[in-house]
Amino acid sequence: MLGLFKKLLSEPEPPRFDAPIVIDRPTYAVGDIHGRYDLLGPLIRAMSDDAQERGFDRPRLVFMGDYVDRGEGSREVIDYLLHLSGGDPSGVDGDVVMLRGNHEEMLLGFLADPENEGPRWLRNGGLQTLLSYGVGGVTTASPPETLKDAAKRLHAAMGDAVAALDALPDQARFGDVFFAHAGADPAQHINLQPPRALVWGSSGFRNQVREDGIWVVHGHYVVDEPDVRLGRISIDTGAFFSGRLTAARIWDGAAEFIQVEE
Repeated sequence: MLGLFKKLLSEPEPPRFDAPIVIDRPTYAVGDIHGRYDLLGPLIRAMSDDAQERGFDRPRLVFMGDYVDRGEGSREVIDYLLHLSGGDPSGVDGDVVMLRGNHEEMLLGFLADPENEGPRWLRNGGLQTLLSYGVGGVTTASPPETLKDAAKRLHAAMGDAVAALDALPDQARFGDVFFAHAGADPAQHINLQPPRALVWGSSGFRNQVREDGIWVVHGHYVVDEPDVRLGRISIDTGAFFSGRLTAARIWDGAAEFIQVEE
């Protein structure tokens, strides 16, 4: 019996993260949209109403990536967000930040190398994006020449949006709050994050706790409910299949959620 108590007393304490949320101004972060243009408009209105009720003068919007694929409205989502950003999706001189997600990366990979990058993208929702831009006649089993032709047609249909997506940043930081589509590697300094960890994820992100007091807001990993836990703010509620699109309001030391449903 004494041995049992010794074992219990010697076990390490559960991980803790008690750093405060510190950010420069009210900020709304929007989870993965995945072509659900039908949910984007209502969420924008809900955030606008929330900001007005709270008297926010100039809130910031951060979109967490994965705007395209799976849902039917990828083109509409991209056009709307680029218009909303006023041509500055990096947020450097404006109030809107658009981050790069792995699905934007797959789309750009398809445009650059359709033969090799196309099959994976098409299997992961790219077919819906092609159709939203009026590019048909393609399947996941299409031969290389068909994929190359589809990439040319998609590039032409997207126009300036291609360069805009290619220029999207993979991270943003305001105060002690760090934003990246797939989170951040807790084993790496926040200023030295590998781009792949930010866009595709890292093995330790969801089971290790950062020791530097930096909060990380992310999408990418679908959760049943948005969550604030151990320095992570998770907001991808799987809009493309759940019909729920989520935003987090981050301000005054707290993160609270706003959702719309179909």
